[in-house]
Amino acid sequence: MGRVVVENSNADLAPVRGNARIDVLDMLRGIAILGIFYINVPYMAASVWTFSADVRLIGWTVPDQAAWTAINLFFAGTQRCLLEFLFGAGMMVLVRKAMVPDGPVAVADLYYRRNLWLLAFGLFDVFVLLWPGDILHIYALAALFLFPFRLLGPKTLVALGLGWAVLTGIGIPEYGAREYAARTELVQRVEAGEPAAVAEWRKLATHKPDAVLVAREHQAHQGGWLPYAKEAWSYWSYLASLWLVWDVLEAFCTMLIGVALWKWGVIQGQRSTRFYAWLLLAGYGFGLTARAVGLSETLGFLPGPRSLWVTGEFARIAIGLGHLAAVNLAVKSRAGAALLGVFKAPGRMAFSLYFLQQIAGMYILFAPWGFNLWGRFGWAQMAAISTIGIVVLVVLANIWMRYFVSGPLEWAWRSLAYVKLQPFRRGEAGRGMKVRPVGPAPLPN
Repeated sequence: MGRVVVENSNADLAPVRGNARIDVLDMLRGIAILGIFYINVPYMAASVWTFSADVRLIGWTVPDQAAWTAINLFFAGTQRCLLEFLFGAGMMVLVRKAMVPDGPVAVADLYYRRNLWLLAFGLFDVFVLLWPGDILHIYALAALFLFPFRLLGPKTLVALGLGWAVLTGIGIPEYGAREYAARTELVQRVEAGEPAAVAEWRKLATHKPDAVLVAREHQAHQGGWLPYAKEAWSYWSYLASLWLVWDVLEAFCTMLIGVALWKWGVIQGQRSTRFYAWLLLAGYGFGLTARAVGLSETLGFLPGPRSLWVTGEFARIAIGLGHLAAVNLAVKSRAGAALLGVFKAPGRMAFSLYFLQQIAGMYILFAPWGFNLWGRFGWAQMAAISTIGIVVLVVLANIWMRYFVSGPLEWAWRSLAYVKLQPFRRGEAGRGMKVRPVGPAPLPN
């Protein structure tokens, strides 16, 4: 019997840097993490309970309508979708040495240790930075289940990954076909003149926010840290009680699709220009059409059924694929690669920029002890604030990455995951550690 040689895998575990990185993944990550700012700012800057009841109540001028429609058409959920794709691809890079049945245990140790630390960072974001919309703890929880699926074929991964979209389309309350059917029946009863149905319709059409919740929100933005924190924690608890399991399931399923896209060479730019052109047309063609129809129904402000209750998740994934295809298509030209090159630096410190967004919004711009700008802006103004913030973050990231290997939180996360201080300033990378050119660094979202 031949002797089995097991290499010391710990010696080869190291983050990927320098020429080993794949630029298009950094660009995608940078665009996604910056685009999320358009979604998050309203939840920092305005009364959530007010615009959740009726988006018109915080401003509905023509610019407000245009801003709200554009953001919900192109950005809502799709930036998160890109990050979930990239998270799945990042796992494949990180666990490359565990792609055989007898792969080293050190890789699994690193993977789970990394994601447990990500969970800790996410909880810090929720309970210290006071951001109820944190995605890090959701990604970390989803990633804990992802590792065993790395060996599946891409077709199987896609079939499993579409499970959440199918589930939302056929059975989840508020999104599924049963709710759609119930609303359709209500419309028919109203048209038939049934008094009970008419009364229910009027109640649904009122769009009045809960006065108690709105008052509590205003009070929290007029006090000190503790009432402000209690309101943020209360809202996170509300969201978690309703959606945490479903959010983790959504992230997990989309990550599976990201693993498949990596295995097919789609996400890292290995397919032809023709392929990405067709993917862009198909993704945007279906996704934007489905969303446009759904948004037109929403903007009618009537309590009838919505097509997005059935098509919403399919549309989200389709637009995410369209974004992915658009970036990969653009970087195949010299002009496109140069234009999108500014997003490489934000992509390489996306983790730090994500936290910086929360610090700027929850502690500086809209906090009662900061500039106290909460509740003063409509949709167009908040979109302008987001745009200015994105420009500042792009400039900051490009300056920072001239001098440092990674963002400060990427450095902390990697050092904790590898249980060893990692290089921080440029020129330190490679000292005392072995770096192998194997692909892009795991996603630091």
